[in-house]
Formats: sequence, structure tokens, C-alpha cells
Amino acid sequence: MSEQTASFKPTLGLLDSTMIVAGSMIGSGIFIVSADITRNVGSAGWLIAVWVITGFMTLTAALSYGELSAMFPKAGGQYVYLKEAFNPLAGFLYGWSFFTVIQTATIAAVGVAFSKFAGYFIPALELTDANILLQLGDFKIYSAQLVSIALIIFLTYINSKGVKGGKMIQTSFTVVKLLSLFGLIVFGFLLAAKGSIWNANWADAWHMTTRNAEGAVIGGVAGSAILGAIAASMVGSIFSSDAWNNVTFIAGEIKNPKRNIGLALFLGTLIVTIIYVMANLMYISVLPLNEVASAPQDRVAVAASKAIFGDIGTYVIAVMIMISTFGCNNGLILAGARVYNAMALDRLFFKKAAELNRYAVPEYALWAQCIMASILCLSGKYGDLLDMISFVVVLFYALTIIGIFRLRSTRPDAERPYKAFGYPVLPVIYIILAIVFCVFLIIMKPLYAGIGLGIVLLGVPVYYLAIANQKDKSS
Repeated sequence: MSEQTASFKPTLGLLDSTMIVAGSMIGSGIFIVSADITRNVGSAGWLIAVWVITGFMTLTAALSYGELSAMFPKAGGQYVYLKEAFNPLAGFLYGWSFFTVIQTATIAAVGVAFSKFAGYFIPALELTDANILLQLGDFKIYSAQLVSIALIIFLTYINSKGVKGGKMIQTSFTVVKLLSLFGLIVFGFLLAAKGSIWNANWADAWHMTTRNAEGAVIGGVAGSAILGAIAASMVGSIFSSDAWNNVTFIAGEIKNPKRNIGLALFLGTLIVTIIYVMANLMYISVLPLNEVASAPQDRVAVAASKAIFGDIGTYVIAVMIMISTFGCNNGLILAGARVYNAMALDRLFFKKAAELNRYAVPEYALWAQCIMASILCLSGKYGDLLDMISFVVVLFYALTIIGIFRLRSTRPDAERPYKAFGYPVLPVIYIILAIVFCVFLIIMKPLYAGIGLGIVLLGVPVYYLAIANQKDKSS
């Protein structure tokens, strides 16, 4: 039986909110993407620089969002901010992109990562031709994809029974993976103290080069190509650092949201940024750069863990990534449905998504998200989805931060319990960096970045069809 309740119930405190920020950010990316980054930039200094730039952008955006979250402490987060700063179309385009690419594709990619690393223990889950269950032309279904879908369904079911279960999973799993990552970093640095790999990697730290899949240097990078290489590299680091804004979607369920959302954004992104930079410093302290770039299937953390712990290190990392991706997907699933609920209340999403069940959660929105993410699990194009997600995400982050300037102009007297840190300098720097990233990503990877932009623009006719449908029903 489904009953509609009056409103969400504020049950999440500051710790819960911070764990949602950190837990939603840390999935599988930090364990994998440094291989591709190293192939693009080729040196220790630039590898760390890419993560520092990404961390700076993430922290700046999070601190800027604190102002918006205090002004509009409502379920729906970024969708609400864009609607209030610009117009309903801007909010809808974000919500449309969120449902079709941003959140659901991220849930799918993280779910498949869980299954891939479970393959270390259950060989039937490895993404090899021996494990194909069904093939129609180039379309293949693997057992790992079905396990990913089962995971998404399970976490959706848990979260449909109220926020308490999701909160317990999120807090416990995030604490475990933070401690695990910290432990891995510490053991890595202890091992590094006995070797000379660190010095060798930093010998020519700021000479940008490109490397092939075997880790060999194939050429230098100079001039404007440096910006292109950084933009291409940041696809992975931005994907790994994304989803920090998920806490804004559940504002209706957070105690004292005007204070706690801004604090959770700052604390969560700061913790993750420090851990990500330290993890990469650990990688280049135990692995030569050519081994970082040539890690089998880009699994840098597996190679580092084997260097630290021996052969058992493979299984150590596999367990860590399974814990990490499980907790990450829980946070994504819990928070994402609140955006569709806010859209449905504006009659811009399926009507049923506006309802809350007897546990005060948007059950229909949760299952709609589950269906879309499950379909994307079967696509098999996770690397391509990464390019689309990164472009669209940064585009909307920049637009939302521009919204702060617009609201300062259009609503100068509005209550602002918290103001964006470093305004206007830091928000302007973020906007410039975001635009540069998007422009160079279009140049470097035009197909999938272009598809991402196309998906956003496709939302324009969909929006006007929805508005026309509203008018027909009201006439």
C-alpha cells in the first residue's frame, strides 16, 4: 500500500550528511583512472597537478553551493537552484540530463565496477567472452551486468523502505572505505621509505609527455596541447570526484539544513580531496610511472597493492572496491530520486514520482531511476558514458555557480545564512576553469562530449511538450 505523506522527515544529522557527500564521491574511480591520466600527462608532477586542480574545483564548487543550499533548503537541490536562479527550463534541463545521463549512468558504471571486482572471487563475473549469456550482433549481456542490476534493485528496495536503512548503509560503508583507503596509503608510504621509486618518478616531474598502453613515452606535449591533455585527463578525476552535490537533493530530510548542508559539503569534499591526492602520491611512491600507465585494465590500485602486500594485495583491493562501490551506489540511489520527486511536483516528471510512500520516501521515483540505470547497465559503453557524464556535469556546475551571481543581482535582499567563500574571485575562477575544460573536451573527444551536449539540448523540446501537456490537462 502506498500513501502520500505531507513532507519528508528530517532524520539526517551532520555526520550522516558528510558521509553521504564522501560516500557518494568515492566509488571505483580513484582505484582506476590514474592510469589514463598518466598516459595523457606522462609525469609525476602533472599527475598530482590534475588531482589538485580537480580538488580545487570541487572544493570551490562545494563552498559556493553552500550559499544556495542555505537559501533554498528544499528537496531537489541543484534542480531547485537552477529553477530559482534562471527559469523552470534551466531546472528541467538539469533534471532531464540527471535522469538520462548524470545520475543513472553513474549508478550503472559503479554497479558494473562492483561486479567486475567481484570477478576476482567469482570467475563467472569476469567480463570475458566465456561469460557471455546472450549475444545479438554486437550487443552482449554478461553475468556481471545482471549482478550489477541485482545490486541496484536491492539498494533501491532498501531505500524504498525509508531513509533509516539507507542512512545506516551509507555511514557504515563510508567509514569502512575511508579507513581502508587511509590504511592502504599508510602501508604504501611505509614501503616507499625502503625504495628509490619515488626519486626516480620525480626526477623530471614537470616535463609533460604522452605514454602508450605499455607505459613507454611516445612524445612530448607543449603549447596549447598542454591544456588539451589536462582536460582529457580530468575526465577521470572529475568523474571520481563527482556526486558531492547529492546531499543537496535530500535537504528535506536533513536536520537544520541551512547549517548542515554547507558544512557537510565542505567537510566531505575536503576529506575526499585529501585522500585522493594522498592516494596518488602513494601510487607513485610504490610504482614506476610506466607501471602506473600500463596497469592491467587500468587497475592502478591493484598493481600498487600487489607491490605492498604481494599477491594477496589483489584480493585486498577487490574487497575494498566492492565495499566502496556498494556504499557509493547506495548514496547515489538514495539522493537521486529526490530530484525526480521535485520535478514531478512541478509536473515535469511522471506524476507518481511526486508521491511519498508510508515511509516518507519517493518510492516511484526510486524505481523509475532503478529501471533507467538497469538499462544503462546493459549498454556496455562505460568509458563513453564517462566522457558524456563529465562534460554535462561540469557544464551544469558552472551554470549553477553563475546562478549565484544572478541571484545576488535579482534578489539582493534575500536571506543568505551562509555566503559563498571567496566570492566573487573563487566562483569566477571555477567558472573559467569549467569553461576551459568543456571547450577542450569537445575538441579532444568531440563524439561523446557532443552526444552529452545533444542529450541536454534534446531536453528543450521535451520540456515544451511537457508544458503543452500541462495546458491540455488544465483546459
